[in-house]
Amino acid sequence: MTGAVSGIVVDGVRVRIRRKQVKTLRIRVAAADGQVEASVPLGMPAAHVIDFVRAKMPWIRAQQERLAASPQGTAARASKEEVAAWRTIVEALVPDLVAKWEPVLGVRAGCLAYRNMTSRWGSCQPKTGRICINVRLALYPPECLEYVVVHELAHLREPNHGPRFHALLDAALPNWRAAERKLRA
Repeated sequence: MTGAVSGIVVDGVRVRIRRKQVKTLRIRVAAADGQVEASVPLGMPAAHVIDFVRAKMPWIRAQQERLAASPQGTAARASKEEVAAWRTIVEALVPDLVAKWEPVLGVRAGCLAYRNMTSRWGSCQPKTGRICINVRLALYPPECLEYVVVHELAHLREPNHGPRFHALLDAALPNWRAAERKLRA
């Protein structure tokens, strides 16, 4: 069955197996929780998967350690109090950033909101001007928060991520790609 999901434990590490129509066995360490995931060809024996994972165990452990020490790993283990502290920081910084960048971009933001999001740094509703900022940005360098604010404000002029949107970012914040890379690391 294509896409069937199961799991195995190899040397104390749980591995989520997804059997699919692929030619090669591939593993990855999921960003937030360090979960190991494997895409496995449909007919491959489980013993081969176990041997492969065991051979890659030094790499797996190194990735898990790197992710655990990253802002993503910190956010995945955060308490309610820590999230509240991040919210306080972000709420204190964003209004000044919005005020700084609105005239540069020629836009006016509506309501500002703050959430602890797992898959987005921000969001914008161009029709209402509502901008939501991820409180986890408190864990990153200040230029990352500024980039996300500029990015969301730019959506008030260009709702999609097309060439005009990127040209607007390039003109307003030439170093935006460096900040974006920091958020993806």
